Amino acid sequence: MATPAAAPQVVRPPWQKFAVDVQPSVIDGHGVFAAEPVPARRKIGEIRGQSISVDEARIRATRSERVMIVELSAKKAIDFSRSTDPMRFTNHSCRPNARLCIRQGRVEFYALRSIAVGEEVTVDYGETHHEGRLACRCGAAGCRGAL
Repeated sequence: MATPAAAPQVVRPPWQKFAVDVQPSVIDGHGVFAAEPVPARRKIGEIRGQSISVDEARIRATRSERVMIVELSAKKAIDFSRSTDPMRFTNHSCRPNARLCIRQGRVEFYALRSIAVGEEVTVDYGETHHEGRLACRCGAAGCRGAL
C-alpha cells in the first residue's frame, strides 16, 4: 500500500505574514483576499517595488490608468507596477478593514479588525493623484464617491 504524498508546502516571502489570494474584485479589477483568518492589528504583508523620485512618480502617474505608486516622502516613492507581491492588488474602500503604513521605507498592511477567509482586504487610499476625478466603486455605506 503506497503512502499518500504530502500536500506541497506553500512558500511565501517572510514579509507576507498571512496567506492571500489575488482574484477578480467587484470593487475594481483584481483584489487581494484573505486565504486564512487575519486577526485584528496584525501585519498582513507588504509590497516591494522600484524606488523612484516623487517627480518621476508623478510623471508615471500621468502615463497609466492604473497607478501602483506610493509616495514615501517629499522626495521618494515606490512604483509597484512590476512587483510580484500580491498586496499590490489591495483596493480602496471608504470603510476599509486594513490600513497602509509606511515604516522605514516599506509599505506595510495591517488589519484594522479581524478579516475572514474570502474577505477582500481593503485600505483607504487617502490622498491620490486622481484629485477627486476618479469615481469610487467601493460600495461601502457612506462612500465618499470619488478618489
